[in-house]
Amino acid sequence: MEGPPSSSRLLGQSRQFLDFFWDLAKPEQETRLEATEGLLGYLRENQKKDEDLLKYTLKRLVVGLGATREASRPAFSLALAQVLQAFEEIPLLTALEQIKEKYNLSKVKKKLFRNALFGNFFGVLALFQSGRLAKESKALLECVQVLQSLSEHHAHLKDLPRKTLADIVTEIPEAVFEEVLFSILEDDLTEAFSTPGQLYLLLVGIQRFPRVLRPEKLKVLLGTSAVVTEENIPRLVEVLKMAAKTERKDRVLPTVGLDLMKVSLKEGTFELFWEEAVEKGLLTDNTGPCSYMCYRLLGSAFPLLSLSQLKTILQGEVMRHYGIHVVSAKLPNRFKFAPEMEALVGSFLEGCSDPKKQLAVMIGFSTLTNHGYPVVPSFWKVVRHLLPDALLNYISWLKSMFLTPDLDSCVEFATKRQQQNEKKKNSELTEHCVTRLRKWLIARLVGIAENPQIKREEEFVADIARFCFFHAFFKTKKPTSKISETAAIPSVPLSAPSRTVTADSFFSLLQHLNTMPALGESVEAEEMRKKHLHGLTANGEPWIYLAVQYANTLLSDKKHVEAVAPFSEEEQFAWDRMLQTVEALRRREQKGLTLKTTAFQHLLLLVGIHLFKSPAECVNLLNDLQNCTKRAFEEKHKKKTSASASGEEEPEWVEVIVEVLLSLLAQSSALIRRVCKSVFALVCQHMTEAALQLILDVLDPQQDQDEESAVVVVEEAQKKMKKKPLPDESDDDSGKSSSDEDSSEDNDSESDDARMDAPETDSEAEGEADENFRAMLRNVLQAGNALGGDDSDEDVDDETMMSLDKNLSALFAEQQKRTQAKKDEKEKIRKEKILRREFKIKVLDLVEVFLTKQPENPLVFRVIEPLLSVIEQSMSSESNKQEQDYLRKTADIFTNSLCRSKQYCKNVAPIREELHNQLESLVKRACRQSDSTVALYCFSASLYLCRVLKGNVGSNEGAPVTAQPKKKQKSSEGSDAPAAQHLPVGCLDLERVTAVYKEALNLFLTKRKSPLTGSMFLDLFERHPIMCKPLIATVVKSITEGARQPQQAQACLLLQKALQTRDFKLSFSEQQWEELIRESVQQVTKTLKMVGQFKIKVDQEKAIKCLELLNCLIKMVTKQELPVQLTEVPIAMQVLGQQEGFGKSTRLTDLYWNVMKLLGFTRPAKEKASAQAKPPTETEPPLKRKKKGFLPATKIRKNRKKALPGHSQETGAKSSDVKETVVGAENATPAGKKKKRKNKKNRGEGGEEGQASESGPPAKKPSRPAVGAKEKETQNPKEKRRRRRNRKKGKKAGTQLAKDGPD
Repeated sequence: MEGPPSSSRLLGQSRQFLDFFWDLAKPEQETRLEATEGLLGYLRENQKKDEDLLKYTLKRLVVGLGATREASRPAFSLALAQVLQAFEEIPLLTALEQIKEKYNLSKVKKKLFRNALFGNFFGVLALFQSGRLAKESKALLECVQVLQSLSEHHAHLKDLPRKTLADIVTEIPEAVFEEVLFSILEDDLTEAFSTPGQLYLLLVGIQRFPRVLRPEKLKVLLGTSAVVTEENIPRLVEVLKMAAKTERKDRVLPTVGLDLMKVSLKEGTFELFWEEAVEKGLLTDNTGPCSYMCYRLLGSAFPLLSLSQLKTILQGEVMRHYGIHVVSAKLPNRFKFAPEMEALVGSFLEGCSDPKKQLAVMIGFSTLTNHGYPVVPSFWKVVRHLLPDALLNYISWLKSMFLTPDLDSCVEFATKRQQQNEKKKNSELTEHCVTRLRKWLIARLVGIAENPQIKREEEFVADIARFCFFHAFFKTKKPTSKISETAAIPSVPLSAPSRTVTADSFFSLLQHLNTMPALGESVEAEEMRKKHLHGLTANGEPWIYLAVQYANTLLSDKKHVEAVAPFSEEEQFAWDRMLQTVEALRRREQKGLTLKTTAFQHLLLLVGIHLFKSPAECVNLLNDLQNCTKRAFEEKHKKKTSASASGEEEPEWVEVIVEVLLSLLAQSSALIRRVCKSVFALVCQHMTEAALQLILDVLDPQQDQDEESAVVVVEEAQKKMKKKPLPDESDDDSGKSSSDEDSSEDNDSESDDARMDAPETDSEAEGEADENFRAMLRNVLQAGNALGGDDSDEDVDDETMMSLDKNLSALFAEQQKRTQAKKDEKEKIRKEKILRREFKIKVLDLVEVFLTKQPENPLVFRVIEPLLSVIEQSMSSESNKQEQDYLRKTADIFTNSLCRSKQYCKNVAPIREELHNQLESLVKRACRQSDSTVALYCFSASLYLCRVLKGNVGSNEGAPVTAQPKKKQKSSEGSDAPAAQHLPVGCLDLERVTAVYKEALNLFLTKRKSPLTGSMFLDLFERHPIMCKPLIATVVKSITEGARQPQQAQACLLLQKALQTRDFKLSFSEQQWEELIRESVQQVTKTLKMVGQFKIKVDQEKAIKCLELLNCLIKMVTKQELPVQLTEVPIAMQVLGQQEGFGKSTRLTDLYWNVMKLLGFTRPAKEKASAQAKPPTETEPPLKRKKKGFLPATKIRKNRKKALPGHSQETGAKSSDVKETVVGAENATPAGKKKKRKNKKNRGEGGEEGQASESGPPAKKPSRPAVGAKEKETQNPKEKRRRRRNRKKGKKAGTQLAKDGPD
């Protein structure tokens, strides 16, 4: 390989070959990889044809190793490695010599020194990646020497040379290391404790070549026969600190730390390394990088350690320090290591096959506690990686820890602030820690049962549910084998807060079970999952039924089990009666499954299980349900007999069940809310008007003003928590999945907004109270002075002063009590209002279910007015978050579930009159609104009723009216008789409804301020074309007689929409259609003549709408060949074009010329700006070129507004253009499509932009005549400069290509 290749020959040979080197320097990784593959393929195909090809390739790749771009250097290094690997005829020494010659550090300039360093490094890296370095000892030796010399330049390369050297050591055989490298690396191995790179090299050698670096050799190199010894600990700690601070930005574990731990395990000194080097050395540095390195060492050590070693480090100081970090990092803007630790633990658990090690790690992190509460969240996701045996053992450990809390086995810690603020005694602190630990344990148990990522079985899910229920409401008197929960008695009795948390966790789990698909791999479970049946076990039993059966078992076994709060006789009777009714319903269900049976059974079980939580309320609910169930399933003749005997009408069973559902919704339980929604979906088909009215009465806004009839929701769970608050709740993790109280979460977020709900009269009341207090204070002071007998304070004796002080203190105490009482009353009202609004939001769920499940029920029409009242009231009330949610949900239900419903009532003949009255009321209500948004909802409801009436059978018709076939509709076009009688009207009284909408349309078009909008009537015309004909006369009339320009524009838009509707034309005879078109053209022509100056935007908008309508009318006249005269239209258009400011809108101008084109006029082409000769004094040499970087004279700011010579002659007014166009002028100036130039002129000429927009560009300096001079004269200066730059770039690129090619 001698002599340079012929560059010109290579360049001429293949442009594709040279493009590979260009692509290697591009930033896209995919492009670089494709270029590498393409280069190798090209060399394999053409290498034999041209021997110089490899030489040129090697030279180009070596040049690219030191490129300035960071992405280019690795690409050229990879390409060089692939070439050396594919073509072994290239000696490595030859490539290395070229690299040294190209990047000689002693000769390179200072500016390129850093590039030369990277060129050497990536060159050696390429030789190593080629895989041939171990075969050529001399090249290997020289590469190691280069890397050793590069390691001195740590500022640029950091530890890259040392790491590469270690990688080379790992790849070479032991014989090569011993014979070739050991002698040259001996100095680095001797100084192993100096830098992380040298220590890493030693550790790699020990692990890779244990025979070469045996203890005797280490004794010679280090002075000790092992790496981890008590003598070496201080130096190892310093090296680890250096490594931690070096890798601070990368946030990864330094490789030297992991290898050092592996070597300590190999030498049997891991305990010494962990205790002395990590806990007493690295951890005591109290800096972030060192602490995080300890945590990473902890997480990375799990797969390497034995079971005993795992338990040791999980109870050590690193774990305690990690716990302090997790608690402290909850503050904002703190670095959080917990996600990284979770990833490390998850990786270990996923790859570990030993259940004992998995259990040890889970227990280790579960016992890292802060005041008894573990730092890991109760929903820790890593549990999904546990093996089945480990999971069952972990569940058993959680139960055991709950019953017998062992705080001594926990790694307890406290932050510095907690230690300073600690004021509790030891006994109080122990009880507090036990309560917090049990709270986490029960949440962890429920989280496992609810986790869908865990392969759950029905057995252990039911076991967790029984465990939670038993310890929430029962306690053991005597163990029995029939009840497994009695086998272990709690060593520390459960406190009231612990039982409350356990009860909440149980109901949370029950809610999840109620919506969970069947578990297991059985055929029955698979079939149930396919049918999307939720809340059932594999054998078809509801989970809630199993819970009730278990509760009944506990209540029956009074010898071994005792309830925490025993049932009274009334409660026990309600419980027994509930069980009897459920069994009767189950027997009825076996005969024939009905939705009503399922609904009652589910509701009875739900209320029955809640007897343990709130017995007083549930007893009354159960009694009502029992009576309701009895009336719902007894025979009809029995109903009639009992009703006639009593003489009084009893409420229907569905009314009673609605009352029960409303009572249940008053409780803040997500489980109850979900069950009520599902139960109501099953019984809503039996709804009566009275039952629906019970729901709508809750939503009535007027009830909020009546405190006696308002619904007051009492939150029992919050009351209990307020009596005995659980301290230090703020330190707990945010994932409290054990609680099913959903409304309490919203109270805190909405409390700030609700504080603004106080009436404005509060300040006046406070002012009156202050005046009364001042008067009382004045009386007390005067009385004190009178007792003293003199106005001077000096003559008042001590007894008088004592009496005065006593009276003053009593007065101020009374005033303080009065103020506090007022604050308490306001807070009570505020909370009641929040709870009442939450209750209404829940009731909206029932309304939505009814509208979704029963859209064809005539009772749907009863929902319209109440929902509108809610929207109207909410729009005018306060705008806190809760009120906005309430309004948003109501509007969504009204729009999507009601007005836009695809199904509606099909038989409304009996209530036809009532619906017409309601439609009239809705339209009038929309006209009375002050807010157009509320008016839109009212108008949409009227359109819904119109659709219902129009789509149904009339009272005198025997068959449903369907849409007319297309063929018949087409044939009716030619008939003279009106086609309106053939259009479907159903039960719709067209005259009556037309009068209502006509009145609303008159209000919209003739009044300045109207809540109605054009979109409402556009929707009316689109959805009900039958309404267009009766209302079209009003629309046409309003084109000229509208209140203002916006109304006239809307009239044009409505008429255009009607004309484009197919059914609208079918309702007219030919004569009527011609007359309508003729009158419309006349009205539009008349209003165009009335247009004055275009001073404001509404003038332009009106003209645009008129021109759009006129365009539509002229097309219809032309296409249908109607005998309509258009002679007045060109005159009106001419007048319009002459108005001042006409040319300001491009849209208006385009529409204007579209209409003129339909009238037979052609848009004239503007004259191109002629280059008029300037006076000789102003003429410049034509060939003089402007200096680069200087602006032309017309672009300088001070000369921008000056008119250029000849500009006034070339610039014509828009009015003159229009006039010349009408008379057929041919010399008008072009319209000009250069928008950029037009915008610049607009900025410079201010108010005359409309006139200047239609003229040509300003006159340019004269240039010498040439071929195509006319085109060049009118060319944009910017375009000239852009083309000139492109030509320069092309020449430069060609020159550079010619330079690079021969290389």
